Amino acid sequence: MLESAKTKSNYFIHINLFFFFKRLIDLFFSASLLLLLSPLFLFICYRINKKEGKPIIYRELRVGKNNRAFTMYSFRTTTNASKVIRALPPYPFPRSWEKGVPSYFKISRDKYVTYTDTGLWLKRYHLDKLPQLLNVLKGDMSLVGPSPEVPEIADYYNRYQARRLKVKPGLTGYAQVKGVSNDNHGKKINYDLFYTQNCSYKLDFKILYRATMKLVKNVNKTILE
Repeated sequence: MLESAKTKSNYFIHINLFFFFKRLIDLFFSASLLLLLSPLFLFICYRINKKEGKPIIYRELRVGKNNRAFTMYSFRTTTNASKVIRALPPYPFPRSWEKGVPSYFKISRDKYVTYTDTGLWLKRYHLDKLPQLLNVLKGDMSLVGPSPEVPEIADYYNRYQARRLKVKPGLTGYAQVKGVSNDNHGKKINYDLFYTQNCSYKLDFKILYRATMKLVKNVNKTILE
């Protein structure tokens, strides 16, 4: 029994140290990338303002660690949405949602909102996510973690699904590099839970490496076209 308590104590020390150093890594790289990419930030801000007008930054409410709501930033990629209509899961919610979020569902979007020319360019190279480095710097997000969740969906998580909210959401994550879309929610949850149960420096490095290689591959493919 004493051995078991000692093992648990060592585990908690290890996992707390991991998240402490993970936060230091997030701070260092988010601050460095914001500084390094500042000319690109300014260029994108200028291009959106010149071609599509304001707002430049799109703000969305998302749910992070321990079900805490935060404002997630990204570059605006669409025409200005209606102040009433926004992207939502099926509404009204089917009774089946009472037992948890289903494995498959489609998010309905405002049909009057379309991608802008700059937005298509940003989406192609995933540059629309660059402002989320500010979320990482603030501590709302991490470089690696599950994707930030829509509050209306998180409200319907069952106890099993809610375990993905034990860690901070990330710019990229295990489910994303596996190519799982938000439509396949069951698979996304399973990959996210695998990450929360096996998070380590090695796994974070693998995810960042695969995400970077995927981006480089897309850039090279576009150049060759």
